[in-house]
Order: sequence, then structure tokens, then C-alpha cells
Amino acid sequence: MAKVYVFLADGFEDVEALIPVDVLRRGGVEVVTVSTTEFPLVESAHGVNIEADIQFEQSDYSDADLLMLPGGMPGASNLFAHESVCKAVLAQAAAGKKVSAICAAPAVVLAPLGILGGKKATCYPGFEQALKDGDAQYTGDLVTVDGNITTGEGPAAAFPYAYELLAQLVDKQTSDQIAEGMRFKHLMA
Repeated sequence: MAKVYVFLADGFEDVEALIPVDVLRRGGVEVVTVSTTEFPLVESAHGVNIEADIQFEQSDYSDADLLMLPGGMPGASNLFAHESVCKAVLAQAAAGKKVSAICAAPAVVLAPLGILGGKKATCYPGFEQALKDGDAQYTGDLVTVDGNITTGEGPAAAFPYAYELLAQLVDKQTSDQIAEGMRFKHLMA
């Protein structure tokens, strides 16, 4: 079973974190939410308090198949300010293992860390200059996959982003079945 860690910092975008958590768990992926604060409760950008499964110090993340970074502001900035999150993400990427980020997180975390250099990526409109400054090619797509890096545009991309991650971690058939069961395919008709 694939294992995913989702890093939550105060100010994370609700749907960008929770839709992927829901979709991946429905698909049989082990998903662990991680508080990057000193408390288990993390406050979203819209004032929703989420109790994370673990606090950052409770794992070394070496068993991760995917490290996921939700967007939102100041959530993405808070992730980048957390030195140990940055070290874990850099180690994951350097090992050729999967890293994903959505909305502001590709521009605010991955690009400054140098992870997107020479890659195609997307992010929330208005943040694309940071991708270009990080030597990434901005696509403007809802979801962009380049090697081991998957990026999503913003809140509206949360479902396609989640289904793409599920297809990568399990298989496309499972991803399509979950999308159909959640009635997502009707939006695309």
C-alpha cells in the first residue's frame, strides 16, 4: 500500500488538502496528515481547525511514496518557513520519489528550493513568475506532471489533482472508479 504524508501548516487551503486526502483514502492509499505547528490542531485559511494524525517530529518520512504540500496563504509560506519540511521535501525529490504541491505551494516552496528547475509546472495565477525565476516552465494547466513532480493550479484543480495522484500511486482504473463513484465524471461531460 502506498503511503502519503500531507504537510499542514496554519493557513493551508482547505479543499487543496482535504479533497486529496479523501480521494486517496477512498483509493486505498495510506494517508497521514502532519501538523507542522507545535500543536496537533492546524487552522486552515478559512478558519477550520483540523486535527492532524501526527506532528512533524513523529516521523522521518523515509517511508513516503509521496510528500504532498497544499497551497493557501499563508499556509504555503508557513511550510517554506519550516526548515525540516524543506529538508524532507528536498530529500524526497533528490531520491527521485514523488512530491506534489498545489496552488501557491509550487511557487512558494518547490521553486525556491530548486526542485522545479528545468521542469514543467503549474501554480495559482499570479505566482507564475516565481516558477519562471526557479527555472520552471509554467503550463497554466489544472494539473502538470513532470517526472516525479506533480503540481496543481488551485482550489478548482483539487479533484483532478487528487485523481492524478491516485492514478500514480495505485492505478488509473482505480482512480477512474473513484471519480465515477464520487460523480466527478459528470462535471467533465
